[in-house]
Amino acid sequence: MLQSAESLLHLLQGSVRRLREVKRIHCALITGGHLLWTSNTSSDKWMPTLLYNALIRCHLEVEKPETSIRLFGRMVVDQVPPNNFTFPSLIKAATFCVGVDHFVGKSFHSHLVRRGVLRDVFVSTSLISFYSQCGDLVGARNVFDEIAEPCIVCNNAMLDAFGKNGDMDGAVSMFELMPERDIVSWTSVISGFGRNGSFEEGVVFFGKMMVDEDVTRRGVRPNEATLVSLLSSCANLDRGGGLYGGKQMHGFIIRNEIQLTVFMATGLISLYGKMGCLKLATQVFNDMACKAICVQNAMISALACNGHETDALDMFERMKLERQKPNEVTLVSVLTACAHAKLVPTGLEVFNSMTLDLGIDPKMEHYGCLVDLLGRAGLLKEANDIIETMPFKADATVLGALLGACKVHGAIELANEVAKKIINLKPQHCGRYVSLSSINAGAERWAQAAELRKEMIAAGIQKIPAYSSV
Repeated sequence: MLQSAESLLHLLQGSVRRLREVKRIHCALITGGHLLWTSNTSSDKWMPTLLYNALIRCHLEVEKPETSIRLFGRMVVDQVPPNNFTFPSLIKAATFCVGVDHFVGKSFHSHLVRRGVLRDVFVSTSLISFYSQCGDLVGARNVFDEIAEPCIVCNNAMLDAFGKNGDMDGAVSMFELMPERDIVSWTSVISGFGRNGSFEEGVVFFGKMMVDEDVTRRGVRPNEATLVSLLSSCANLDRGGGLYGGKQMHGFIIRNEIQLTVFMATGLISLYGKMGCLKLATQVFNDMACKAICVQNAMISALACNGHETDALDMFERMKLERQKPNEVTLVSVLTACAHAKLVPTGLEVFNSMTLDLGIDPKMEHYGCLVDLLGRAGLLKEANDIIETMPFKADATVLGALLGACKVHGAIELANEVAKKIINLKPQHCGRYVSLSSINAGAERWAQAAELRKEMIAAGIQKIPAYSSV
């Protein structure tokens, strides 16, 4: 018995969250002829449009953005007219496929101009976010400038675009000119500072928020995104300032009886782990009733970085026994623990099990951990072989791990080979010149050390002066 279009639409708009269910409903819509457009004046004239909109959104939610884009093509072929609610999902789908579908997103922009729907706030903000994700700040700004009276949602989307593309001067200038600001506005700037490495500026900006008259009058309070961004910034500050700021944030959460979410707990554990406060990290971990995978990853990393490598590996084994599937971040933390403890057989076993047992393809970070593991153990030839046989070209981080191992173990010739590769990747980075010069000087190869210093001067590279945080 064929189901009605209304009942199928209700299913799509309800609790359908699995691809198999979406496909089954899609088949029922096709066989029932519900997706065909008829130019009558009945009340259900727009039903095909509503059904296509729901299908596009459902495929996006089940992580099939390419299918959402193909559905729009079918929609055009069937002459089913889209409406304002069609395009936000399509632009979001193009954003997920931004590596290959930048052109598709721009073609949607053309559709929006022709149909005159850019005045819709959801459409315009989706388009700003698309250009932002593409790294096209000029495109995002052009869309924003075409909005006659941008609302706070559009302003916040543009603030986020500035932050994602590294223009914090533009973000702050726009923020100061905004007639109205909410917690999203403040958080966009704070997270933008953190994303661009200006961690102290992000913390200072939060301080301004907490004493701002407009904020206090409206009763605006930091939300989860604000606190997670701040904890991340504190974790990247120097030991004293970062730990003090992190504890202040933790105290703020407790005093205001804010429920500690999974992401906030992850941020706190990462902060305390980086600052060497393993007892506090463990306390936060133990207080969490729901120990999600990201929380466990943070705890494994905290243990690995504070000399408790065996405990980190034990937690990893418990995860597997409890049938919790580790992800890419878990494996980075576990391999780091193996490297710190120089557990070469265990580390190699974990690395080999990634693809075979867990179905995870090793990324650059995993190869970096493996090179670090072999290098710390003095297996420099094996570490270099890993770099030579990697499925992609090693970056400066992976090569830097091998260079550090060469310095520790006095492998001068290999160090010179590796350092030249790093210098080619980052010719203006003073640290590699200085490190290689120190290695040669340590081996009393004064001519080579002096030559490197001359190369730095000739290239106009200056050594960044060291300083103490005490």
